[in-house]
Formats: sequence, C-alpha cells, structure tokens
Amino acid sequence: MEQVASPEVFLHIKVVMGMVLSLSLARLLTGLAGIVQHPGKNKVYPVHLGWALSLFLFIIHIWWWEYRLQAVPVLHFGIYLFLVCFCSLFFLLCSLLFPASLDDYGGYEEYFISRRRWFFGLLALTYAVDIIDTAIKDQDHIQSLGWEFPARNILYILLCGIAAWTANRRFHAIFVTLNLIYQISFIFRLYDVLG
Repeated sequence: MEQVASPEVFLHIKVVMGMVLSLSLARLLTGLAGIVQHPGKNKVYPVHLGWALSLFLFIIHIWWWEYRLQAVPVLHFGIYLFLVCFCSLFFLLCSLLFPASLDDYGGYEEYFISRRRWFFGLLALTYAVDIIDTAIKDQDHIQSLGWEFPARNILYILLCGIAAWTANRRFHAIFVTLNLIYQISFIFRLYDVLG
C-alpha cells in the first residue's frame, strides 16, 4: 500500500476536502439566499432554518478542525477516501435541506418533516463518522476532550434516531434550539484557539 507523508499530499487532500465542503456551503447559502430573494414562494419553517444554521456551524467547525490533518504522520488512499466521503455527507445534508424544487410540498415544514428520516439518518451517520475522523487526526487531542466528545456524539446519534422517528413539531423545535446553544458553546469552549 502506497503511503506518503509530505506537505504536498496534505495540501492536495486539504484542497479536495475544501472543494467538497465549499459545495456544501454553496448549496446551503444558495438555499438561504433563495428564501430571501423569493420570500413568498415557499413557506419558511424555523426548525428547518435552525438546522441550516447548525449545518453552517458544523461545516465551518469541521473545516477549521481539518488543519489537524497535518498531524497525521503517514497518509494513504484509505484515509483520503474516508475524508472525502466524510465531507460528502455534509453536501448530502445540505442538499436534503435545500432541494432543487419544493413544488410537491406546501413549504419547508412539510418537506422537512417528510424527509426527516433521511436528514436525521445522515446526520447521525455524520456524528458517528466524526468520532473516527477525530481519532485519525490527533490521538492526544481526542483524549484531551475527555468524556464530552464521545458522549456528545453518542447523544446526538440517539437524538437523531428519535428525530427521524417522530414528526412531533415541539420535539423538533426543542432539539434544534438546544442543539444550536450547545453547538456554539462546544465550538467556542474547545476550538476557539488554534493551539
């Protein structure tokens, strides 16, 4: 198996990952811009907007975190493939939030609730893969996070399972609200400094 450990390979992988994450952000921002451009076209759903904001934060958080990829002493195609697939999950999530058309639905609420199993299934998978992604990059750092990081991801996986199962609007509103509060807290407490 070919293994490489050069700055050029790190840069190449970072660029490819950046392209996929850029497409994700572009899809997200284009969807949000469409709401602003045509406010009466489709009925807005605050929970949907909350998950759009959450994905925005998650993507920029992951992109920020990817600088730690340089800590991996040897990179091989398996890691490269894994990282590109991980980033692709974000594109799929953003595409699910903002489909090409809502013509068959009465607005974002009806669409979001009808696609919740796909959205939360992929989001749960993303949190599971995030544990592996973090472990690949820096064993010392994942250990320094203590119990919070794996507990957070496991809890998110469980909550995503509930969200995929239930159409209860109150649950979805509470879940996205608490998620945003915690997500902002987690990012700024743990990753506000590069060191």
